[in-house]
Amino acid sequence: MSLTLQASLLDLADEARLTGLSGQVHRTWLDHGAWVDHRPGWVEGSDAVLDTLISHIPWRRERRLMYGRSVDVPRLVAWYADAMPLPHAVLRDARAALSAYYRPELGEPFTTAGCCLYRDGRDSVAWHGDTIGRSATEDTLVAIVSFGSPRSLLLRPRSGGPSRSYRLGHGDLLVMGGSCQRTWEHAVPKSTRAAGPRVSVQFRPANVA
Repeated sequence: MSLTLQASLLDLADEARLTGLSGQVHRTWLDHGAWVDHRPGWVEGSDAVLDTLISHIPWRRERRLMYGRSVDVPRLVAWYADAMPLPHAVLRDARAALSAYYRPELGEPFTTAGCCLYRDGRDSVAWHGDTIGRSATEDTLVAIVSFGSPRSLLLRPRSGGPSRSYRLGHGDLLVMGGSCQRTWEHAVPKSTRAAGPRVSVQFRPANVA
């Protein structure tokens, strides 16, 4: 797969590494028992990570039925189950660090990793909640680590009301917790700005999708 990658001027570390979480994560409490944690720049040296993820993940296209016809989902996807090796060492470190940091709230480790490749600003994901499995009825956590071109992730309450926007950049972490998957929706809209490739890695506990 050939995509144009532009090295980040703000991410000059020679090797990928995680920075701290304790005391560095900003939590925003939402309505209905939901919350969002944000840690900008959690992964340093992430240019090489992005290159590896784009080149080595077995990306696949998905199709869905819309208005009576089958169309391509506007992004590429991949899924790593619990026992599957992750495509970069920093992702293994990230999953372990997130499991340790959030264990008091989550009570279990993060196990799976879902990956989405947004090739440019035309790729997107519509409003939804991760409500397949236990998250349809239970509070849980979904942690997103973003690599590549900054894109906006929007959240809005299912019951109606204004949306919130998080501009996720290279190496940023965002965690949706509490009732967020049931009572809020999130989306990555198409962008009219020039946008390079972005890979979103979503860590989840078992039986949450």
